Amino acid sequence: MKASYWVFLLIGACNVINVNAQKIKGSDTVLPLSQQAAESFMNKNPQARVTVTGGGSGVGISALLDNTTDIAMASRAIKFSEKMKLKKAKQDAEEVIIAYDALAVVVHPSNPVRKLTRQQLELIFRGKITNWKQVGGDDRKIVVYSRETSSGTYEFFKESVLKNKNYMSHSLSMPATGAIIQSVSQTKGAIGYVGLAYLSPRVKAIAVSYDGTHYAMPSVENATKKLYPIVRPLFYYYNKQNKQLVNAFIQYILSDEGQEIIKKSGYIPVH
Repeated sequence: MKASYWVFLLIGACNVINVNAQKIKGSDTVLPLSQQAAESFMNKNPQARVTVTGGGSGVGISALLDNTTDIAMASRAIKFSEKMKLKKAKQDAEEVIIAYDALAVVVHPSNPVRKLTRQQLELIFRGKITNWKQVGGDDRKIVVYSRETSSGTYEFFKESVLKNKNYMSHSLSMPATGAIIQSVSQTKGAIGYVGLAYLSPRVKAIAVSYDGTHYAMPSVENATKKLYPIVRPLFYYYNKQNKQLVNAFIQYILSDEGQEIIKKSGYIPVH
């Protein structure tokens, strides 16, 4: 009986450890929804301890490689070079799409420009259009704010809007989404891009068209109906050998309750 009792205790301790030791790191876009889901998850599982920190998609995937995080948050798909590094380290990353996000193009609230085409955005962010009067605005220099190169949002915007062409060399690189909101809100000629959940009355979102005819504002509804064009999946990555450790939380965020948190946070649920 004593031996059975200790086996039971040992199994129980392992189960607690599996729920407890969870670190989530990476994309600033995925950060708010992960924080809210983690808080709700811990309320339901008092023994659980889930810590969530940002830093960018590239930072999260590097942390996964270094074994300093259990889950990497990413707002872009893992790169081939990152996969090769993981493979070299004898690690095998599993990918889970947990939500979708609409990327909003934002300007200063005083800017009269209300809509832009993808082509106009490309020319602005590549430094080919430099004055707002060229796109129907005031005679004012355009100040371009972008994310730093480790950001998945930077990568996705480059791929989707710039068609993989390079950003202008003198765009102002911001370390986090909140910094873009702050900078655009304080600079009359500014333009930048942020995840939908970060939209604030301090900035003005503009309607975007990819075909030059149909314009749509960034919103959960327009993204869900596929009316708004700048939409990307949001990912969790984890090492397959750690599945037992992370599975409970990932299943929670994919559950109806978890997806409702995602919707309320301003993101698009996967189901």
